[in-house]
Amino acid sequence: MINDWLSALRLEAPNRSTAETTLISLMVATLAVAATALVIYGAYFGLITALVLRAMFFSLIAAGGLLVVGLKSKWLWLRALSYALAPLALLPGLHIQDSYMAIVMRGGMAQSIDMWIFAGLMAALVLLVIRSVGWALLILVLLAVGYAMLGHLIPGEYGHRGYTLRRLASMLMLSTEGIYGVPMGVAVQYIFLFALLGNLLMKIGTGEVFVDLARGLTGRMRGGPGLTAALSSTMLGTINGSAVANVVTTGTFTIPLMKRAGYSANLAGAIEAAASSAGQILPPVMGAAAFLMAEIIGVPYATIALAALIPGLLYVLALMIAVWLEAGRLNLARDTSAGLHLLKDVLIRRGYLLLPLLGLIGFLAMGYTPTRAAVMCMVVALVISPFRAETRVGLVALTLVCRDTLMATLPIVVAVAAAGVVIGVLNLTGLALMLSGLIVDVAGGSLFGLLALTALVSFFLGMGLPTSAAYLLLAVLVAPALTRMGMEPIVAHMFIFYYGLVSAITPPVALAAYAAASISGGDANKTAVEAVRLGFVKLLVPFLFATMPGLLMVGTATEITLSAAMAAVGVSGLTLAFGGWFLAPLSGLERLALAVGSALVIWPSPVTDSEPQIIAARLVGLALVAVLIFRQTRKPA
Repeated sequence: MINDWLSALRLEAPNRSTAETTLISLMVATLAVAATALVIYGAYFGLITALVLRAMFFSLIAAGGLLVVGLKSKWLWLRALSYALAPLALLPGLHIQDSYMAIVMRGGMAQSIDMWIFAGLMAALVLLVIRSVGWALLILVLLAVGYAMLGHLIPGEYGHRGYTLRRLASMLMLSTEGIYGVPMGVAVQYIFLFALLGNLLMKIGTGEVFVDLARGLTGRMRGGPGLTAALSSTMLGTINGSAVANVVTTGTFTIPLMKRAGYSANLAGAIEAAASSAGQILPPVMGAAAFLMAEIIGVPYATIALAALIPGLLYVLALMIAVWLEAGRLNLARDTSAGLHLLKDVLIRRGYLLLPLLGLIGFLAMGYTPTRAAVMCMVVALVISPFRAETRVGLVALTLVCRDTLMATLPIVVAVAAAGVVIGVLNLTGLALMLSGLIVDVAGGSLFGLLALTALVSFFLGMGLPTSAAYLLLAVLVAPALTRMGMEPIVAHMFIFYYGLVSAITPPVALAAYAAASISGGDANKTAVEAVRLGFVKLLVPFLFATMPGLLMVGTATEITLSAAMAAVGVSGLTLAFGGWFLAPLSGLERLALAVGSALVIWPSPVTDSEPQIIAARLVGLALVAVLIFRQTRKPA
């Protein structure tokens, strides 16, 4: 029995001895369980001081991450360094917890012991950034620290008096303005907690229910496997929030299914990648950056989730239409093993596995905080899991859920900590305000120019950084510039949020597309290009809600309804134009007319704009789209 438990908990490390692997695996599991207990206690009872909670959380995650890095390292020196830094990573949390009142009494000013602990913390953070995030963020961290310490050498308005190591330790480690700032608070209160909920739901089989539900709803339609992939990956993403994890989870089933139905390897991978990236923009859970947005703007998370609903549904609408069009163009077969009988069977036999998600929505509607609602949903999941033998979760499985959550959230937590260093320095030196003003000056006072510049900066940051880190930096540097131009805060932050996400499918990074290509056997870059074509709405919709904020539930009911209707028509028309097929092939002239008509419908102007030329343009656009679709219905197939 014990050997079976140890075997289940043992991490994969083929080049390590069994004894070393077992020991490190047990230590990582222990740290993961401790982090889980800390997060759940803090989420439900909320009795731990913010600085102590965040410091203890990061120490546990960092120590566990360093042990994993050491175990999987090929080089002896790196393994030894990682193992040595793991206990040092635990010190800041233990030290702050033990000396919290003393730190408060001296006004958060660092002493000699604090500076030594801070040095160890930064060393651990640097190694974790290199191994789990990448060099781009490390360069930003080193530049920020260098700028803080050597600012007195920089002439002009961007120079400053310079800050000592003692001052940096006080700001970045002994306050809630640096590593343990609001972003780390979001990581401990929301990101880890909802990742834990998602992993638990996957463990009891909710993910498989999503796939079978999607097959039941769409499998009998033309190109059903593609629609199944799009719908199931989208639904799974609402409890996962990671595009790459979605691809790896559902793609192993849906991509071979699509290829058997007749989709090419590139197209099958692209559909899976585009669908998997939808979960980050869809409520109720969404990706990690949504929780950060709620805290930074200072609004309830429910407001962010509600605002994201229409744009997210527009993306799914366009994706489903595009997949259906591809199936029709290629004359693909249906999934004869799916259909309503499968849907009925799934709902009767395994529909109870959806209760935790329904409970999450119910608890939020009843006024529970998102953190308490998540804890209650985990309780519901554990209560219903014993109903069937295959969904039961024992102690070992729960431990694995904790460990998998630690490893899944490690890159996000590390990115948040590193971004906290950069943000702390920006605030300490006042550089954030200067850069925000510089961005406005470069844009020349033009809102559209500022949006285009913001989109470009967000895209490039998203290529080198995780979504959460990119969003955090953009929220500090760019969002103030957008709000200064009169844009609503939620619109400005949602804009940079979207463009920080698109790198999941856009070359040259396109991690989700590359992961899908590795499963499909297709060309990685061609898969990414196809994914962009299918998921173009992610590039379009931010500019739509910048001029039509009703798409984010900002404005009157009439404005919201008109915005949603016009956006749906425009997005659907553009999808048809890009696909080149409806009920029959579209000619080049028809595609051009559809694109022009759709663009006129979603002309970048508020829906309440009463200028005669704007109203005329939209009416002409609607007429064009309507006439062309009607003509298609009259053509022989």
